[in-house]
Amino acid sequence: MSDEASSFSSSSDPGGDGALDAEILRHALRVAAEEASIVVVKSAHSAMIVEGADACAGILDARARLVALSTATNLMHASSLRSSLPSLIEDHPLDTMHPGDVFVMNDCFRGGIHANDLVVFRPVFNDGAVHYFAGTLIHVADLGGSASGGIAPDATDVFAEGLQLPPIRLYDAGRAVSDIHNLIALNSRTPERVMGDLDALVAGTTIAGRRMEALIESYGVAGLRTAIDGYIAGVELRMREELSRLTPGRYRGEYKVDDDGIDLDRSPVVRVDVDCTPEGLTLDFSETDDQARGAINAGSSQALTGAIFSVRCFVDPSIPMNEGCYTPVEIVFRKGSLLDPTPPAACGGRVVSVTAVCEAVIDALSQARPENATAASSVIHPYTLSGAGANSWMFLSYEYGGIGARAGSDGPDATGAFFLGGRNTVPQIESLEARYPVRFEAQRLMPESGGAGRTRGGLGVETRIALLEDAELSVRSERVRHPPRGRAGGGDGLAGTQYVEDDAGGRRPVPAKVANFSVKAGETFVLRTSGGGGLGQPRENDV
Repeated sequence: MSDEASSFSSSSDPGGDGALDAEILRHALRVAAEEASIVVVKSAHSAMIVEGADACAGILDARARLVALSTATNLMHASSLRSSLPSLIEDHPLDTMHPGDVFVMNDCFRGGIHANDLVVFRPVFNDGAVHYFAGTLIHVADLGGSASGGIAPDATDVFAEGLQLPPIRLYDAGRAVSDIHNLIALNSRTPERVMGDLDALVAGTTIAGRRMEALIESYGVAGLRTAIDGYIAGVELRMREELSRLTPGRYRGEYKVDDDGIDLDRSPVVRVDVDCTPEGLTLDFSETDDQARGAINAGSSQALTGAIFSVRCFVDPSIPMNEGCYTPVEIVFRKGSLLDPTPPAACGGRVVSVTAVCEAVIDALSQARPENATAASSVIHPYTLSGAGANSWMFLSYEYGGIGARAGSDGPDATGAFFLGGRNTVPQIESLEARYPVRFEAQRLMPESGGAGRTRGGLGVETRIALLEDAELSVRSERVRHPPRGRAGGGDGLAGTQYVEDDAGGRRPVPAKVANFSVKAGETFVLRTSGGGGLGQPRENDV
């Protein structure tokens, strides 16, 4: 029996063989979350979700503890469901909820992410009381704002980024709240797709809710609660054991962001002080720079995801993701900083600061556990291409670069930035060409773009997209001014860039963070992502 199985306290067994029953129940909870995320992906209308699996689902209890999380889809939303649920319960106490209720929200200052990431919750009842919640989350196609697809790097407040939703009922006792459905549809450039995506989110919670109802029926309310308490406690124990292997001490890490797209002469820095003790870990981000005018601020739920994910890079990866992963780690953010901004700060480009959180924590913990040291990595480069007028259409996609070199191996090529989902979330070219007036001329690795070192950084990617119709381009690139750093003598990765090329080979530069940039039919948008940093002295590389 594995450590993971035995950590699901057999003393909490509601019947049968303790360890075996605990193992079966543990997998049932994880499958419930995983199945919900798959339903969302298969039911969605947006290409980025259907082809890129950009979705998240989870099971939470009525105390807003994370019980199980989907892991086959996007990991960037790991803390968002957990952080949003308390706001829902605050606005709609448990005793005011009814079977068949479904809630939706996206407020980035109350646990959400940004306008386009809709969070949907369905309470799970037994004998008239709420015991659990099924939650789903995806980036919907468009929810208004100053630029299509939610990519508005020139936004200076949250109102320019799209429709803001507090926790509100989408379904009331099983009946659709038509006013809310109409409001959401009216605020989208692609209403049919957005409402299809919303239906997919609801379908995911329906499936997960049914699975939890079946488990309550099988184990009883008290038995299931006791077993889940044991599961979470076992994960916490394993986390504490792993964290105790870090060399005790205080470590500093930091990472510099290119800019916020508005104040181009300012490069904000994320800083963290990490205290490793036998009792656990403290990550203090208080010295991180103040919030930016541009859209690179991160709501605290997203910053929390980046911090926890990075810590998990230094422990046994087989540890399940639930509330037990959070308990041994104290995380401090400063209000008014990049990682916990005050309203109405723009937060749509939060991934820029969140990946800086990852790099800062990895910088610090690489000192505490050198065998897991990693150089800096590329980040996601999201972009939208959209038509106008009678030819209205909208294509949202992204590209990744190289992961930083690791102590034991070269960095993976064209893979992504850790928790953003990786290469498997990049949509397939054929389906995109069939849907939109674009032609992909190339998607290829860029030789020598990874930093040199004892182990080298992963390679970046060149993507070339020819426009068959006039379009507007919005893009949010990072690690263009400041490429991914090498570590311990390793070289930096090659910086990213982007431009538009005409049929004669002439080039027009495209700013790294820009909205509504005009591209003509016959021109080609070229996006080059950065390579990962190298690790160690290049002369030590095995030729």
